[in-house]
Formats: sequence, structure tokens, C-alpha cells
Amino acid sequence: MKKNILVGQSGGPTAVINASLYGVIVEGMDHLDEIEHVYGMVHGMEGFLKDDYIDLSEDLTQKELELIRLTPAAYLGSCRYKLPADMTSPVYPTVFRKLNALDIGYFFYIGGNDSMDTVSKLSRYGARIQSPIRFVGIPKTIDNDLMLTDHTPGYGSAAKYVASTVREICLDASVYNQPAVTIIELMGRNAGWLTAASVLARKQESDNPLLIYVPESVFDFQAFSEDLSNALRRQPSVVVCVSEGISDSSGRLVCEYNDEAKLDNFGHKMLTGCGKVLENFVHNHFGIKARSVELNVSQRCSGLVSSAADIEEASLAGAFGVQAALKGSSGTMVAFSRVSEEPYALECSMVDVDKVCNREKPFPSEWITGHGTDISPEFISYVLPLIQGEPRRPMKQGLPVYAFRKS
Repeated sequence: MKKNILVGQSGGPTAVINASLYGVIVEGMDHLDEIEHVYGMVHGMEGFLKDDYIDLSEDLTQKELELIRLTPAAYLGSCRYKLPADMTSPVYPTVFRKLNALDIGYFFYIGGNDSMDTVSKLSRYGARIQSPIRFVGIPKTIDNDLMLTDHTPGYGSAAKYVASTVREICLDASVYNQPAVTIIELMGRNAGWLTAASVLARKQESDNPLLIYVPESVFDFQAFSEDLSNALRRQPSVVVCVSEGISDSSGRLVCEYNDEAKLDNFGHKMLTGCGKVLENFVHNHFGIKARSVELNVSQRCSGLVSSAADIEEASLAGAFGVQAALKGSSGTMVAFSRVSEEPYALECSMVDVDKVCNREKPFPSEWITGHGTDISPEFISYVLPLIQGEPRRPMKQGLPVYAFRKS
């Protein structure tokens, strides 16, 4: 008897999250002997609980599907809805009643750490009530902090954007022959993977950005002052890259020196402003021109600087998840394993989602050098394959053509 697929997107979007959606849809419709419909949750679990979903297998043409594959942000819309920890909550029977009403056999959630928590909870509740529905997570995050996978779809494109944009900012900062400091604040609450990608901006060794600070290293203002003094002696224009989540030895976030940090729905601190704190510090202590630049959501929504390799791997993750679910996998997440460096090659596998959710993969300490101010060549070897290639995309009047949901 045929069953249906339900797929949703959750958390912060990326430049390639829709490529994973594409992979799920296309692979699902390649199994017409087992799959009848591919439904999409509009705004994830939050929307599904309001019966907001669409039929992706009937509403989309092949041309529209190809366009979705190259479109950044979340085509289905996203959410930051957290399922209750208490599995006696009436939310769970409500969810399964709605799943059964649509004759869902396979549930896919494309997202990061909190999204994998949703997959974990639904699969565990499903096992408790002996539901045959299979629950699979498709990884997504620009932070690259999911456990048990070499890297995550979305990271390669974000890393490419960071490296490209920081290189351009470095060029701009170098035009005047006077002492000046530019501080670039990059995303990364607890993990420095994205900020580390700024090392790729260097045209040569000892080039800007001269200083790079990630959350895995303690940030000390006195040491920063000394690091900056040494850098300014080397050249007049200094670019510094910092993660939004850098903190001092007491654990106090640098952005909290502005006393503006707030909490999101998951209890995570909403980090912003450490670049401005450091800008004011430089201006007050050095008396020279200082500016801060916060790249913010541009790191995750720039489709024009996306990586062709990242798009391909994101599509692969979606398709592999469907294949695995059809073979019986549930309570799992698609993971990448690097099987070759030269030439670069990877393979997909399924890992226990309970060993992924509510955990974070830090940036390796052995890749942090210069007493916490630099990134090692080993990281460059790791990240370069992930940023390769530029996709061919449709353009109109000089602008990219993207897909937009009709409803």
C-alpha cells in the first residue's frame, strides 16, 4: 500500500536548504510504487499543527523544482517551534492524528540541532505507540556544529560568502595609508567554524584578516590590545574577524558588555553587538579610526555566492534520506563521511539522531593557532573542497531568478 511523504524546514535558513528539499521531492517521486504524494509543511511543525501544508508532488513543475534547488532561504517557510519535553503532552497525539489523516509513512525534517531534537522526540513517541511512520533528519546549518557528520549542507556556501566578502572588505580597508581597524562580526554562537572561514580571505600569508577570534578560545581585552598593537606595527590597516559568541574567562559574552543580549524561544542568547563593543574599545584605547561590520543574515541568504559543491551535497542529503527511510531507517539523520582528500569524495550514512540533537561540535582546538588569534593550514585543507564551483543559474535583467511559494 502506498504511503505519503511529509517534509518540513526548520530553524535559520541557508543558501542550500531548498536543495535538500529538492532532493526529498525528486527522490520521493522516483518511487511511485511506494510514494503517492509528497506534502510540504508550511512553516514547519508550527504550521503543520495548524493544518498548513501543500502538495509538492502535484503543485510543482520540473522547471519550478530546478528553480527551487537554486533558491536561498526556506521555500516552505521555517519556524523555531520546540516540541514539549513531556511526552504526555497532548501535542503528540495531535501530531500523530494529523500524520495518520494524511496517510504519512515518511517524515523528513530539514534543519539543525533543534530540528534534530524534533525528529528525536517524534520518533521516540512513535516507537512508544508502535507507529509505523519513519522519522529522518536532513542536516542543515551554516554553523557546521552538528555531531557525527564531517560537515553540514549550508556551511560550504556560507563559508564561501564569508571568505569572499571579507576579502573585499580587506581590499576596501587598505586604500588609505593611515592607522585604522576594521572589525568584522560573524555568526557563531558557540562554534567558530564560520569565523574560521575568514582565513580564506587572505591573498597570501600574513595578509588581512590579521587577527581571528573564535568562541572556543577565551577572549581577553588586555591580550587583544597587545595583539592589535603588534598588528598595527606591521601595517596601518588591520582587519579583525570575530565570532558573535566570543567570551571572557568568566564566561561573560563580549556582546554583554553592551548589556543588550536577550533570549530566543529556545533559551539561546540572541547575540549581537560584540563588533561594536570592540570598535569602541579600539577607538577609546588607541585613538585611531575604527569601524565594525556585522555581516548578519547575509551569511546565510546569499544565493549568488553559493557553492556548487554545497548545492550538490545538499540535494544528495535529501535524496539519501528518502532512500534510507524507504529501507526502514527511522530516528536517524543523514551524515557525511569524507572518504578521500585527493580527490575529495564523500559518502552518506545514517546516524542515531539522539546522538546528534542537543549537542554541538566545536571547532577543533588544534586548528586554533597564534595563541587564539589565527587558524591553521589544516582547516584550509578541510574547508576548500566545500566552497568549490559556481552554479549556473537563470538571470533576468541582471538579477537572479528565484522561486517563490504560491500560497
